[in-house]
Amino acid sequence: MELLDLTDVPERVLVVVAHPDDIDFGIAGTAAVLIAAGSHVTYALCTSGEAGIPEEMDRAELAEVREREQRAAAAEVGVTDVRFLGQPDGHLEANLELRKVISRVIRQVKPDVVITQSPERRYERIFGSHPDHLACAEATISAVYPDARNPHAHVELMAEGHEPHAVDWIWITQGRKPNLAVDITNVIDKKVAALSSHSSQVEWIEDVDKLLRDWAATTAAKHGVAEQAPLIEAFTRVQTH
Repeated sequence: MELLDLTDVPERVLVVVAHPDDIDFGIAGTAAVLIAAGSHVTYALCTSGEAGIPEEMDRAELAEVREREQRAAAAEVGVTDVRFLGQPDGHLEANLELRKVISRVIRQVKPDVVITQSPERRYERIFGSHPDHLACAEATISAVYPDARNPHAHVELMAEGHEPHAVDWIWITQGRKPNLAVDITNVIDKKVAALSSHSSQVEWIEDVDKLLRDWAATTAAKHGVAEQAPLIEAFTRVQTH
């Protein structure tokens, strides 16, 4: 597994996920590392998490709470560009409409790298394979190739003034055969602060700091990089051309 070279980071990165807090469980450390190294990172969230807990809260109120928490979490790692795409929580489908919505953001941001979730269900960790995660990932990968770069895909985007854009790389978190590690050892406190910002969602976790450190250390040991990078986030890096 290759460690990310911090002297050669992408100029612009777009992170696309299904729900608020998905980023902060998965790749907030990488966002912090990239920003510190000079990348501009944008978050795009398909939904506002309004179908989640607490179940007794009004759904519109919960959406506002979760958007506020996500913006606070983003600020902890230095992300200032956070976009909510307004899709219905719990109802994501990897259809042409979602592909168009994500293609629009890609054409607006013009990223060199798109980071997203895995479109493949993992039966050993079923709660990590929420249907919204799978749909978001599949639609995002399809938006990267071929939609966002194809002037004849979603022609209404051209009418809106969004010119085609070709993304060079996709980084898939929790993907098969990870081949890229990002050393988050020096920014783990920022990741903990980011996830802790989602107070409506993480109250059930006894020790957020320990959970995230254990996950990152286990990932580093599993992929044989613990001596160089004790705490990592791992990705399947895919070139798109």
